[in-house]
Amino acid sequence: MTFNVDEKGYYGDFGGAYIPEMLYPNVENLRKNYLKIMAEPSFKEEFDQLLKDYVGRPTPLYFAKRLSEKYNTKIYLKREDLNHTGAHKINNTIGQILMARRLGKSRIIAETGAGQHGVATATVCALMGMECIVYMGEIDIARQAPNVARMKMLGAQVRPALSGSRTLKDATNEAIRDWINNPVDTHYIIGSAIGPHPYPDMVTRFQAVISEEIKWQLKEKEGKENPDYVVACIGGGSNAAGTYYHFLHEKEVGIIAVEAAGKGIDSGESAATSALGKEGIIHGCKTLLMQTLDGQITEPYSISAGLDYPGVGPMHAHLYKTGRAEFISITDDDAMEAGLELSKMEGIIPAIETSHALAIFEHRKFKPDDVVVINLSGRGDKDLSTYIEYFKLA
Repeated sequence: MTFNVDEKGYYGDFGGAYIPEMLYPNVENLRKNYLKIMAEPSFKEEFDQLLKDYVGRPTPLYFAKRLSEKYNTKIYLKREDLNHTGAHKINNTIGQILMARRLGKSRIIAETGAGQHGVATATVCALMGMECIVYMGEIDIARQAPNVARMKMLGAQVRPALSGSRTLKDATNEAIRDWINNPVDTHYIIGSAIGPHPYPDMVTRFQAVISEEIKWQLKEKEGKENPDYVVACIGGGSNAAGTYYHFLHEKEVGIIAVEAAGKGIDSGESAATSALGKEGIIHGCKTLLMQTLDGQITEPYSISAGLDYPGVGPMHAHLYKTGRAEFISITDDDAMEAGLELSKMEGIIPAIETSHALAIFEHRKFKPDDVVVINLSGRGDKDLSTYIEYFKLA
């Protein structure tokens, strides 16, 4: 069984390109060229050099000694929070801006939830001197004010999405509308492993640098390339896709995906797509999706602005359906406690998205000699006001 995309853009039953006719030339142009462009030595050289000198890769693989002692297992943190802009998102935006330039595009649009992808997109547009428009839900604009300020300082326009739940899903809808209206000069940098083919595969390949580094770093530290488990939080799923990529077909590596259960799976305020989702189509692909009986998308909920998406990327839907990955749902309360615990025990303040992944040790036992690698996908600066409010720290 394969967990990679096939030539038609599917992971098993999931994926494809369900798009309006107006977008067909754009998406088709990308599909025909993305692998060819990525294989060009000059592209690879520029991508690798920017990751090294601009982003600051490789990111460390850090053995969390105190956390490991507490939970009686070997816990390694892949420090994506140390990337320029503070999260894994920059790996993908650098790749896509280089791709857009080679496709002759001059204007960039993006959607963002927690703001990290928006910041990463605004950053690479500043770097390359390209026009940048970021769509962001009105609610997310309010709860992620520092990131909004960063985007504006980097020269991007931030346009609010005022429809629906006014969060990530709605920002994505607005970005797609813009793309339909500006098909010739515009490239849409999707921030997650979602969207019409080839986006899920392209984003995953740009993020695969994470698992590529984990393999050689683990060899140095543990004498073996493969951990017993790789763990990542999952919304649309780009940090998870990059963390899993080089282990997908290594049967001895357990894959754990951690979703946001919000106020509880059955509370009506949750984003646990694997538990609540059914097959459906969202933002150009067929995947698992939270929806009503008549197919209307259900509003997701999580305290984390990056995980409250009503679906998962098609690769993750396939990993769930085939049983290759174990999905665990973590409530907001448990995630917040895990974020505080990492801060106090290791001196690292994680993004609330990442805190969901860190919370699994209270729910899932590991053996003392298990090597568990968690992708620390982002740092907590953007979430400080949420932490302060939640724990009454002020």
